[in-house]
Formats: sequence, structure tokens, C-alpha cells
Amino acid sequence: MEKEPAAGQVSMEDIAALAKRRGFIFQSSEIYGGIGGFYDYGPLGAILKRNVKDAWWRDMVELRDDVVPFDSSIVMHPKTWEASGHVEAFNDRLVDCKVCKHRFRADHLKSREQCPDCGSKNSFTEERAFNLMLRTFVGPMEDSAAMAYLRPETAQGMFVNFKNIYQSARKRPPFGVAQIGKAFRNEITPGNFTYRLREFEQAELEYFVPDDGQDLKRFEEWVQLRKSWYSKYGVKPERLRFAELTADERPHYAKAGIDVEYLFPWGWGELESIAHRGTYDLDAHMRLSGKDLRFYDEASKTHYTPLLIESSAGMDRTTLVMLVDAYERETASDPAGKQTERIVLHFHPQIAPVQAAVFSLARNKPELVELARSIEEGLRPKFRTQYDEGNIGQLYRRQDEIGTPLCLTVDYDSLTGHDVTVRERDSMRQERVAIGAVESYLGERLAGP
Repeated sequence: MEKEPAAGQVSMEDIAALAKRRGFIFQSSEIYGGIGGFYDYGPLGAILKRNVKDAWWRDMVELRDDVVPFDSSIVMHPKTWEASGHVEAFNDRLVDCKVCKHRFRADHLKSREQCPDCGSKNSFTEERAFNLMLRTFVGPMEDSAAMAYLRPETAQGMFVNFKNIYQSARKRPPFGVAQIGKAFRNEITPGNFTYRLREFEQAELEYFVPDDGQDLKRFEEWVQLRKSWYSKYGVKPERLRFAELTADERPHYAKAGIDVEYLFPWGWGELESIAHRGTYDLDAHMRLSGKDLRFYDEASKTHYTPLLIESSAGMDRTTLVMLVDAYERETASDPAGKQTERIVLHFHPQIAPVQAAVFSLARNKPELVELARSIEEGLRPKFRTQYDEGNIGQLYRRQDEIGTPLCLTVDYDSLTGHDVTVRERDSMRQERVAIGAVESYLGERLAGP
């Protein structure tokens, strides 16, 4: 039997502490005690998440000629969610502890005999259904006629607009529609930092294919494409698995399904799903709306409903994976033989919030500060850069903790030698580089895959 990799030494407490200290992620509304399932991205976290989304968008949309972009509204007609099945079936089973009043998902409890929070025995209420959609109201009256929902996923906007999209974009299957956007689920037990949220972002790609016998082959092509994407941006392959769903595990209408899972500190957790959904989604909206959403093939003068291959990835979870996967606590010896420890984030250069930091070795030497600032300003249009000054050891540690691949130090020799010291994050190797060659040097080492 193949041995599973260990979850590693990092804990979610370590990740959360670093995220707050360095400005990646904060608890939303923290000064009021926070609100469960909602988080804010700080100065570095906002860039990190943007880089993750941009990497997905570039590879899944911009570099392909068979995928078109889309951006649907968060609030849609309520019948959308009737057709999709969310109104009827998007439920969790929950129970309450009658002693401590805490609420739990029934399928998350290891035992029904004792409350995990207060220890009370046989204190749970009967199970009841809990719909996960967040409700809102459209218009001046807050009544049932005005009730709507914040979307629990982004895909439905692409389905109801399928005909508009393929006609205006002049596409024919096989082709895809992609979007990244906010979604909302009223999770009963949000937790594990930003893994299970009530407000989150999804990157979804709906790939419509003809029923020509090649659909399972195309499904496997998308699975391989998503495997290569995670590898491309440095996610450790031993901490990632593509679990094939059995016929009993996937919906009745699905021909194939894969859950992409990552080994988090608490164990394996779902990161993305890849599914062959057949014609289920378009069929459901055609039945309820009465509108024809089939594709019209000009060549054969026939209508048909294309099959659907879906890739749905959580961008908050993917960002969390990048943080966890990059995190390392290292112990090394300094030149004097003293043991020192550093925390380093081994971000891929295209994912790192800061790609190159420029330092002035002395903040009280105007000529050094001026030169360092001019170098940083010159690099800023091409790279994500940051200027800092102070103790060199502290500067390096700070950049290691935010995952900056390269640091450039302007020292006294730079004034006469017209060069800088460039230090590499992972190896900590240093070399002198001529100031005039710095841009090309960085371009070679920070180039995307």
C-alpha cells in the first residue's frame, strides 16, 4: 500500500499568525469581534490573490482561442436557482447541542453521543435541513415576492446566457466560457481559516462539447491540463491528488468526476472539482424557462444540446494552498556558527506579491537612499517591487517571510562600482550585478513558465 505523505510541521495557527503579521489576511470586522466565515485580504494578500486569479485567467482564457470570458451578476432571477436544483436540494443536515447551543453539521460529527464542544452526552436535537443560500430582497418591499438569493456559484449565469454567448462570440462546440467571481454560501460551520468561507471567489470554466464520442477524451484532457497548472506554479505533487469519483459518489447525470484535493495541515481537503455533467444544466433551464438554449449548427442545419465539462476551483482555497505549500521554517548556521531560524515562503515568481526588493544599506546616507530609490522606481514598471531600508539581516528576514524571490542591496561600493548585491531567497546565494544589467538579470530569473 502506498504511504500517504505527512501533513507537515506547519499548522493553520502558524499560517494565520504569519498572514496577519505580514499583511496577507485579516479577520473581517476584527475590532467588533469578527464575523465567522468572512476574511479581508491585506496589502500583500490582495496582491497574492490577484496573482493567483491572474495566473488562472491567463492560462485558462487568454492563452486559448477556444475559451471566451464572461462576468455575470451576483443576484439572478430566483427561478435560476429552482432550475439548478439549489432551492430544493442545496441543503446540509444540522443538529444543535441543547446544552451549549452550538450548531453542527450532522455529517461532521464523529459521534452523536457526546458534544465535541461542551462534552454533554445525548444532548443533540433532531436533524433538520438547512438551505445554504443567503437570501436578500430586490426592490422596496421585503416580502416573499421580492426575495432573491446571493449566488452560491458562478456557473448558472453562463448556462442561462449560453445562446447569447455563442451567437455573439461566434463560437461553436467545443468551446468554453470562463469567469471568476464572488459566491456566497451560508455555511453552518465555517472554519480552517480561509478554507471554508461564507463569501468566496470561484474560477469556473464551462466547456461545451458536441456529442461525437470524444467527450470522455476531452474530459481527461482537462484533468491533465489542471494537473499541469498546479505543477507549473510550484505546488508539491505529493501534496496534491486527483480523486476519481465512483458512480455512487457523483450525481446521477454525471458521466465522470474528479475531486482535486490538497493535503492541508488538518488532512486532505477539496480544492477543485472537474466534472462531466452531460446536458443536465442546459436541459434544466430549458425545461423551466421554456426557452431553447440548444446550439444551432449552420453546417448541418440542426439543433443539439452540447455536453458539458466543468472545472470549478475556489480562488480563496487556491490562495491558501499557495501560502501553505510555500511555507517553510528553516534552521541554518550563520558565518559565526550560530544557529539561526528563518521562516520563508517559497512562492513561484509569478505568484509572489513582491518579486524584487531594493534596499539602502544606510538610511542616514542620502546618496545611498537616492540611488536605491531610483533603481526601485526604474524596475517598478516591469516587476512588482518594494523599497526598504535598515538593518540588512532584518530586511532579508522580512522579505523571506513574504516570499520575495530576489533582494537588491545598495551599499557604499555601489557608489563607485555601479553595481548592487543581489541575494536569492531560496539558496541565499549572493552576487554582484551591474546596475545597468539589473533589469535583464531580473527578467531572466523572474520569467514566467
